[in-house]
Amino acid sequence: MILSIIFDIWLLTKIVAIILPAIAIIDILKRKLLGLDKLIWILLVAFIPFIGSIIYFYDRIKYRK
Repeated sequence: MILSIIFDIWLLTKIVAIILPAIAIIDILKRKLLGLDKLIWILLVAFIPFIGSIIYFYDRIKYRK
């Protein structure tokens, strides 16, 4: 029972870790940014996927305000 719950949490974490960077890269490509800014964000998300995506979305929210 406990092992099943741990596996489910692990699987959910892996799915989020794959989907979140993909959504971030799609959003970066659709967003109107200068070429160098776009490249830096894509490289950040590509080399540090989970943390880079979180940083990108945090910056995006902060930028809107």
